[in-house]
Amino acid sequence: MVTSRATGLVTTGCLTVLAVLIVVFGTVASWLWYRAWHDGKVNDERREAAYVSIRQQARDTADDTARALGTAGTTDADALTEVIWRHSEAPVITYDASRQAFTATATSHAEYPRKALLHGGGPDMVTRCFVVAYTRHPGRAWTSRVSERAADACRPGTGISGAVNLARTRIANLHTEDLTRAGVRKALDPTGRGRTYDVRSAAHEKDTATVSVLVTAPEATTAQCYRFTRPVQDVSGPNSATAVPALSC
Repeated sequence: MVTSRATGLVTTGCLTVLAVLIVVFGTVASWLWYRAWHDGKVNDERREAAYVSIRQQARDTADDTARALGTAGTTDADALTEVIWRHSEAPVITYDASRQAFTATATSHAEYPRKALLHGGGPDMVTRCFVVAYTRHPGRAWTSRVSERAADACRPGTGISGAVNLARTRIANLHTEDLTRAGVRKALDPTGRGRTYDVRSAAHEKDTATVSVLVTAPEATTAQCYRFTRPVQDVSGPNSATAVPALSC
């Protein structure tokens, strides 16, 4: 009888411990599920807010650029291309003379804080591709139309942007005697086998050197002419040179 009573107590104790463990683990599992659901909901809201911010920024930039085109005081297509670039920094800008319309393609980014159960989360990024058409009809002001495209539409421009930044740094660091077409070509394509840079011209005017380069995307699907300028005297550092897209080289 004593043995039976002891066995019953042990069994009861085990069941009690098991019940407590079930409650504890169930509570922990519920809390983890709730945290995952809650963090996911918060992240979705933050991601959507970042996306909305990108779209609004794209519209604001397009509106500001259209106003700048209207006050530029010129009809020269190259000069207007520079106006668009200085406001939007779009790496690819094309011009349709028959419609008097420019098209600027660029990627926009926005960071947002991402919540995570482990490691406390961190910054995440939303990326979108926008194509903006700038048009002016006779007797009317410049207008802009913003369209969102798939990421593939902006991928060539991203490659061109990276290539332009590299070229700007190399041109900035060239010695004065190397600011020639041959010198720039050697700096940008030491092996002579690359297809990214096609140096079209290099000229000096007063104290400034101007180099025209056709920059081709890695996929070889898109190319954009860029004009690089820098002081003729030796000045090291990437900020001593500028790069602006042009319609032709």
